[in-house]
Amino acid sequence: MNKRGRFTLGALKHRDFRFFFMGSIVSLIGTWMQNAGQSWLVVTLTDSALKLSFVSALQFTPVLLFSLFAGALIDNYPKKKILLITQSIMGVLAFVLTFLVFTHKVQYWHILVLATILGCCNAVDMPARQSFMIELVGKEDLMNAIALNSTVFNAARMVGPAVAGIMIKFFGFFICFLLNAISFIPLVYGIYMISASGAPKQNSEKKNMMLDIKEGLEYVFNSKEILFTILLVFFVSTFAMNYNVLIPLLAKQVLNMDSDGYGYLMSAMGLGSMISAFTVATRSRGPKRRLMFLAGAVISIMLVFIGVFKNYGISIVALFIAGVFNVLFSTTANSTIQLKSKNEFRGRVMSVYAMVFAGATPLGSLFEGAISKWLSITDAFIISGVVTVIIGFIIYTLVMKQEKLDKSLVD
Repeated sequence: MNKRGRFTLGALKHRDFRFFFMGSIVSLIGTWMQNAGQSWLVVTLTDSALKLSFVSALQFTPVLLFSLFAGALIDNYPKKKILLITQSIMGVLAFVLTFLVFTHKVQYWHILVLATILGCCNAVDMPARQSFMIELVGKEDLMNAIALNSTVFNAARMVGPAVAGIMIKFFGFFICFLLNAISFIPLVYGIYMISASGAPKQNSEKKNMMLDIKEGLEYVFNSKEILFTILLVFFVSTFAMNYNVLIPLLAKQVLNMDSDGYGYLMSAMGLGSMISAFTVATRSRGPKRRLMFLAGAVISIMLVFIGVFKNYGISIVALFIAGVFNVLFSTTANSTIQLKSKNEFRGRVMSVYAMVFAGATPLGSLFEGAISKWLSITDAFIISGVVTVIIGFIIYTLVMKQEKLDKSLVD
């Protein structure tokens, strides 16, 4: 019990991580309130699955386009300064959306523009946060820090949408965006108080950015465990982890729910994720690749259940289970990649991970949005689940063949 408890809270013994962690708790709740509120606002303005998917696509397309350049930037400049800039800009964007909604001037194109700018910030912010983590806690507590961050992320995903649904019902949309804007203040302060700068070594050679990117990609392709993990992440992220973009339409058009019913659907997913993340944090074992394949398969099956049964209760249970295995998948993938990466390549490797994990979202969002428009919302859930299972099985078969080949070469 002692040993396990110490592991669970191990990352919190580091002062720098505590500042970052405490600021993240407040900020992430605000972020999920805005995510839920923004999705419901788009549905209210447009009542279109395709237009809702465009917002998600524009929010993540910059991650797909610019992550490799961001990785080279992160490996050459202080990560602390980078995070201060990106988080401050995100806070300003939330204030702008608050003003537009409060003055009743908000239009669909405003949301598209703000989503694009936010995506540009995320292209730098995501890999910077990931690669900075090891400098806050060290290698020994890295996996624990990832699990604790995942716990907070998913607790916020549970609380934020539920609060947003209630706030929208009683006070209107603007309050979600205002609270999110305010929530960036403690996180920016926490980052400012961190003593580690995340600066590159002074004696490291200054290289051409394109050369940095080339070396990073070569490192990923030559590291088989990292490559297989990233390949699996790409397909699961594209087809099985974009279901949240359809939940507002599922709630409104299929299940006939209002904003608080939608909030409960999102919170069920968040509750499953939070429980899963906390469980992972208490385990001292290293990540296992087979667990990633199992988790991806379970998420896919839950999507099929949602599409087939079209029932509110079943949807809540399925989203809860999907949330559990979503965290098992992403935490295992994240830990594997970071622990297998060399320090001098970590920023670039995590930029590839961010590009694949978040950058696949536009592809998946457009895929599911198009199916929803041409067929139906429930068909989008079913087809996404089936496609993921098939591709996952193919990748698993290839991985097993590669393992057998490697063993035969050793023998």
